[in-house]
Amino acid sequence: MRLFIAVLFLFAALIQATAQQRGADDKPFLEVQFDDTEAVPGEMLILRMTVMVPTFMPKPPVWPSLDMPNLLVRLPERSTNPTSERINGETWSGLTRTWRISPMIAGRFTISPQPILVTYSDPETRQATEFRLDTPTITLTGVIPEGAENLDPFISAESLKLEATVEGDPETMKPGDGVVVTMKADIAGNSPMFLPRLLPDHTIAGIAIYEDEPAVDERQNRGVYSGSRTERASLLAEGGATGEWPSVSLDWYNLSSRRVETTTVDGFSIHVDGPPPSSAAMRDWRAIAALALAAVVAITVLTLLLRWLIPLIVDILRDRRQRRLESEQHAFKMVEKAARDRDLSRLLSSLDLWAGKVAGADPRRDPRLRSALTAIGAACFGASPSTPNAAAWRRLRSVLGEVRREALQKEKAIALPPLNPVVDHGPS
Repeated sequence: MRLFIAVLFLFAALIQATAQQRGADDKPFLEVQFDDTEAVPGEMLILRMTVMVPTFMPKPPVWPSLDMPNLLVRLPERSTNPTSERINGETWSGLTRTWRISPMIAGRFTISPQPILVTYSDPETRQATEFRLDTPTITLTGVIPEGAENLDPFISAESLKLEATVEGDPETMKPGDGVVVTMKADIAGNSPMFLPRLLPDHTIAGIAIYEDEPAVDERQNRGVYSGSRTERASLLAEGGATGEWPSVSLDWYNLSSRRVETTTVDGFSIHVDGPPPSSAAMRDWRAIAALALAAVVAITVLTLLLRWLIPLIVDILRDRRQRRLESEQHAFKMVEKAARDRDLSRLLSSLDLWAGKVAGADPRRDPRLRSALTAIGAACFGASPSTPNAAAWRRLRSVLGEVRREALQKEKAIALPPLNPVVDHGPS
């Protein structure tokens, strides 16, 4: 019993010493939590980084991207959250960011140290101060589970469904008819980015195949990824033909049962009534030569015309775009968008840009606007950070509209000529 109590006292002393060491110089520090470092390709690992400062952060940190080849990096919903902690009797505030990382292939991955730029209020001067923190080297490993070594490509998921639909009757076609084949794979517990090509590489004599671009839909619910991959192909009958559209199978690793499973869709028969397409049809070479000559002349004339028109059009479009980007209206739209997105950092930089384009008094000095911004900033980066409520953001958008209307009215009043112009008749 005495030994147990002694161990508890030692553990508490170690915790207190660590806290004192972290807050000894009143400088920001970084904590990294990455418990699991090994995953099957497709499984998500959770990486958390917490930045702590002795006061508050007037703007959020600049986080690293962590991107690298064959590594899937995602930010879940509400990836960044405020936090606070008592250190040496003082309340420190901070932000925690969560990443979900998955190896896309087997192997070892090393993410080199990257900078995090932190802006915080210096506890002595109360001035905004920039401070650089560096992430540690982060290592993770993608492993292929036993029994799944022969999967190529390797696909892991909680569930995987494959379906095929055919629009039209492929067995009663005539030359000129067509059918549309749609292949769709629905995956849960993994990103559809891991799904391979679904349509088979197949040809049938007398059938022309035209494929659409694949459509990938990725979804996320509380950090769990799912989605679908859809591929479409149009089969056009060019002449008489008979053949088989092959079945399609996908082998995949079930993360729940820890077994390799197979999902399959059946193929179908194709038949086109009619003679086979001719490959030696008579050609009118004289007409072909005339068309080719006309095409060469048309292309030459069009090229000469475009060489003169394109630079002129490009200059006009560039000037119009530049005027629009430099306008007060565009600058205010960027302010409104940042307010709608509830992005305080982007809002402040957009306000600076807009204020420089407003004639007259600086709109940032308006008491209503300063009050609305102060309320949101205090909620985000105060000693006890919290998420500003929707009412605060609505109030800010309303105030922005009022301030702009008043600024525009003052600008118009300045631009109007005097109602009773004075005429100078010269010396009398």
